[in-house]
Amino acid sequence: MSTLYALLGVDPDASQEAIERAYAQQRMRYAPEQIAELDPELQQVAAQRNAELERAYRILGDPERRRQYDSSLSAKQTPGKAPQRGLTPRERAFAIAGALVAVGLIALFWVLTGQNDAPRGQAMSEMNRPAPLFAAPALDGGTVRLEDYRGQVVLLNFWGTWCEPCKRELPALQAAHEQLGSEGLAVIGINLTDDEQLQGRSEAQIEAFLSQFGVTYPIALDRDGSITNDYRVFPLPTSFFIDPEGTIRYVHIGELTLTDVRATFIRIRGETAGRSPT
Repeated sequence: MSTLYALLGVDPDASQEAIERAYAQQRMRYAPEQIAELDPELQQVAAQRNAELERAYRILGDPERRRQYDSSLSAKQTPGKAPQRGLTPRERAFAIAGALVAVGLIALFWVLTGQNDAPRGQAMSEMNRPAPLFAAPALDGGTVRLEDYRGQVVLLNFWGTWCEPCKRELPALQAAHEQLGSEGLAVIGINLTDDEQLQGRSEAQIEAFLSQFGVTYPIALDRDGSITNDYRVFPLPTSFFIDPEGTIRYVHIGELTLTDVRATFIRIRGETAGRSPT
């Protein structure tokens, strides 16, 4: 089950200071100057995401509201437990209101990040702008440079270990790497390492996490958040499909399937056939 903690990218036992830091960092990603050049569809997603963050922070940033929210989570995890006695009518009203707000936020978050029971595949949004270049530390050592992949179709996937749809799509991304790599597809994962560090996760833990899924495609570590900001990433996971000439052609918000990846790869390859990268 996804929670408001996952929305902010922190663990349920995070300190108030950690929640403050995570909220401040998330807000930077939704600053007006960051979203001004986005396509209208993505601007709408960004605005909705910003509204979610504000509501989530109003709950988790207030110790009393956070306590009520935590209680509502505990009640959902133990549905057979009898309700506690001794609450005043006002306390019950606050608890009910907090639970309703939480359920609404969680439902909206599921819709935006693909965590509902609907089919996993989602429509791609078309784009046509140069992909920001980057050179970032690789998880296994060395450096991941986007320009080194010029001439290939690149799938750039932004993800975090706390993100449930990110976990679910890892097998599909690995399969795409194995099946389409020889045909000209390069899968690159961009880990939001600055957010991981806020939650106390080390790079060794990130590597151990990926080993469980047998991931072998390159993972770049966005330690300062600069790549994430340059690409104006909002909900996780977000994936960009970059053509052989270095232009972003499609963006997908939410969980990818192998069918999504294959179809988009074939489409880009067909659209750019006969052209050589400059």
